[in-house]
Amino acid sequence: MNLSLRLDDLRNTYRSGELTPRQLLLGLREKAAALNPDYHLFIHLLTAEELEPYLTALESRDLESLPLYGVPFAIKDNIDLAGIPTTAACPAFAYVPPRSATIVEQLLALGAIPLGKTNLDQFATGLNGTRSPYGACRNSVLPDFPAGGSSAGSSLAVALGVASFALGTDTAGSGRVPAALNNLVGLKATLGLISTAGVVPACRTLDCVTAFTATAKEASQLLALTARPDPRDDYSRRNPQWNDGIAFGVPRRFRFGVPRQQDLAFFGCHEGPQLFQEAIERLEQLGGEAVELDLSPFLEAARLLYEGPWVAERYSVAGPLMEREPEAVLPVIRAVLAKAPTVDGVQTFRARYRLQALKALCDRAMDTLDCVLTPTIGRPVTLAELAAEPVLRNSELGYYTNFMNLLDYAAVAVPSAFMSNGLPWGVTLFGRAFTDQYLLSVADALQRQQDKALPAPANPARHDRARLVVCGAHLDGLALNWQLKQRSARLIEATQSSADYRLHALAGDPPLRPGMVRVREGGVAIEVEVWELPSSELGSFLTGIPAPLGLGKVQLADGRWESGFICEPYGLEGARDISHLGGWRAYLRSLE
Repeated sequence: MNLSLRLDDLRNTYRSGELTPRQLLLGLREKAAALNPDYHLFIHLLTAEELEPYLTALESRDLESLPLYGVPFAIKDNIDLAGIPTTAACPAFAYVPPRSATIVEQLLALGAIPLGKTNLDQFATGLNGTRSPYGACRNSVLPDFPAGGSSAGSSLAVALGVASFALGTDTAGSGRVPAALNNLVGLKATLGLISTAGVVPACRTLDCVTAFTATAKEASQLLALTARPDPRDDYSRRNPQWNDGIAFGVPRRFRFGVPRQQDLAFFGCHEGPQLFQEAIERLEQLGGEAVELDLSPFLEAARLLYEGPWVAERYSVAGPLMEREPEAVLPVIRAVLAKAPTVDGVQTFRARYRLQALKALCDRAMDTLDCVLTPTIGRPVTLAELAAEPVLRNSELGYYTNFMNLLDYAAVAVPSAFMSNGLPWGVTLFGRAFTDQYLLSVADALQRQQDKALPAPANPARHDRARLVVCGAHLDGLALNWQLKQRSARLIEATQSSADYRLHALAGDPPLRPGMVRVREGGVAIEVEVWELPSSELGSFLTGIPAPLGLGKVQLADGRWESGFICEPYGLEGARDISHLGGWRAYLRSLE
C-alpha cells in the first residue's frame, strides 16, 4: 500500500471516493502485522473486531464534519486506550483502563482511528528502543541501528507507513531522538499544553505527550486541534492566543542561538560537525542570524535529570513493582532507578534551587533569541554498541535533549540530512514555553527547502514577542522610549516605511507627538524603528496610547506589514506637515 498517509493527502483521497476508512485501516493492519516480527513496533495491534466499533461509528459521520476523519494513528503503550491493556512495556504492570487518555479521547472525537499500542523502552526509561521484553525496535532504514526511544514503536509506525501520525511521550528526549533516527518530525510541545491525563508517568512533573509526523505542517495541525486545558490533568496549561494555529507561518528575519564550539559534542562522529554547519547555513538562507550561545548551563541542568532527585520521581511509578517483583523489571531499568530510594528531601530541594538558578541563566540567554538550533543527537549508535555499553551510549543520545523539560522549553526535532550510510540525521529547534507554532514554522521552512512540493503557509509566523513600528517619541533615546524598555522591549532595526506616508507634527501640549498617515498620492518614506516586546505586555502599552493615535498596520520599505503607530484623520487638524524632513528626529533637530 503506497498511498500517502499525510493528513491533507488522505483527506483528498477520501473525498475522491477512491478509498474508505474501513478499507484503509484493515489494509494497514495487515501491513503492520507483516512488519511486526522484524521491527517489534506494536505491543498490541488492534484486531479487526476491536477496530469495528471505531469504523462503524465513523460510517455514520460526515467527512467534512471531522478534521481527522478516518486518519489512522498509533498510541505509545504508556498512554491509555479504553479496553486495551496498557503495559508500559512491563507485563507484570499491565492493566486495562476503562477510559482512554484525554489526548486519545480528543483524537477519537475528531475522527481519528487507533491502529494499536506501540512498543517502548520499559517505563519510558531510555532513549534507544531496545529496553523492552516485547523485542528491540530496530531502525526503519538500517537494521544495525536502533529506532531510538523511548517512543520507538510510535516512530516506526509513521516511518514504515502504517499510521499518519503517532503519539509518544517525552521526558528526556523520547519524542525527539526516535524522530531524528527515522526521518520524522517530533514535536515535544510546551509542558502542560497537551494533557497527560491517562498517561503512565515517567516523571509526572516533566512528562509531555508528543506527536510523530512526516511534516511540521501536520504537527502544527494536530497541535492546534488538541492544545486544550484539561480538568483531568492538574498540570494542564492554557495555550495563549499567540500560539494558536494561526501562528504557524513563514518565519522572517529571526535570530537563532547556536552552541559554542566547546559545547558541541559529536562523540567521535566525523560527519556530525559538517551536517550541523550545513543546517546553520540553511537557517541563514531562510533569513536567520546565527548568535553564539553558551550551552553550559543547559547541559548542567540536563545532568540533574538522572544524577539528581528526579530519578526518585521515576521510582514512584516502577518502585513498588521493583520491590515486590524485582525480576519483573528489566535489569537496566533497575540499575537506572537503584539509587532512587536513597534520595532525601534535602537533596531534592537543593537540586530544585540549583535548577532554578540555571533556568534564570538560560532564560536570560534565550531572551533575545527567536529559537535555538542544536543537533538532535551527537552520534547514532549501533545495536551492538548499545548492547556492550547500554547506559553510556543511552546517555550520549540524550546530550542535547535531557534539559528541555526541566527548563520548561518547547522543542521540535526536524529532519535535516542523511549520513553517508543512509541513516537519517536531524536537528532540534527549541524555544521559550508557548512558542511551539513558531518552532514548527521554522521546521516547516527547513523542510520546504528540501521538498519544494510542500506548500508554503500564507501568513507570517508568530511567537511570544510582538513587533511594533514607532516613528516618534518612542524612538530609541527619545522622551517616551522608556515605555518600551520598561516592558523589556528591544530594538530590532532602524529602517523606513514604504513611500506611502505623510508625517505631521500634531497640535497640542508637550510631549510633542507625530502623526503618520498613509496616503494614496504624494507619500514619502518615513524613518521608523522596529521594536520587539513580549506579547503579554502589548495590551498595557496599547491602552496607554492617547487619541488620536493608535496601533494599526504599517508597511515598511521592504514590503513587510508590521503593527505600528497610526493617526486618526481628525487628529491632523492644526497639525504641521513635516514629511519633507523624512522623520521625527530631523524635525526635532529643526527646532533647536
